[in-house]
Amino acid sequence: MNQDLSILQLILQASLVVQLVIALLMTISVASWAAIFRKYFALKRVKRLNEQFEAEFWSGTSLNELASAAKKNDPQAGPMERIFASGMREYQKLRERRIDDTSALLDGARRAMRASFQRELDAIETNLSVLASVGSVSPYVGLFGTVWGIMHSFTGLASMAQVTLSTVAPGIAEALVATAIGLFAAIPAVVAYNRFAHDIDRIAIKLETFIEEFSNILQRNLSAKVVS
Repeated sequence: MNQDLSILQLILQASLVVQLVIALLMTISVASWAAIFRKYFALKRVKRLNEQFEAEFWSGTSLNELASAAKKNDPQAGPMERIFASGMREYQKLRERRIDDTSALLDGARRAMRASFQRELDAIETNLSVLASVGSVSPYVGLFGTVWGIMHSFTGLASMAQVTLSTVAPGIAEALVATAIGLFAAIPAVVAYNRFAHDIDRIAIKLETFIEEFSNILQRNLSAKVVS
């Protein structure tokens, strides 16, 4: 490519409005990539902690021991462990109040776990909307810069007696850089958003399954006590 039409030269020769649009898009792109990396490592940590607790839960450790460990690990615990702790804590509180009704005990524990599940899901989805906004808005911001640049270019050509491709091409190329950078910011954000949304859906399904399985265990324990 001719040196006069290099990306850097096109940006430097663009109008002030186009340069501001490009600067905004570059800032958005950097912020988007930072959000992508943060979310990637956050979801990776959530999956690891959930898998560790699930393995411990099904290892045969008693519920009381798991509850004590969850209380100690609370600051570093994963979503599944905190959901378990919420349900177990509510269950123990109801038992301390001498409530023996099986339905009341199960409903209380299940409500506590559902509330904890919603809190955990909200925390996991943090900053996901940022990626959605970047993916949807960036192309339009870039298009605005392109339209403005083409208008500015044609306004400058109006005073020329003779217009050739060599005089038109640089101005249009300068304007199109804004659209290119807008797409450069949007495409990774959209891909990352779709991937993270899929991962979060799988995590949510796994947590809901755990809630049902833990509720079944509590129900079996209560039924065994009633029979005995």
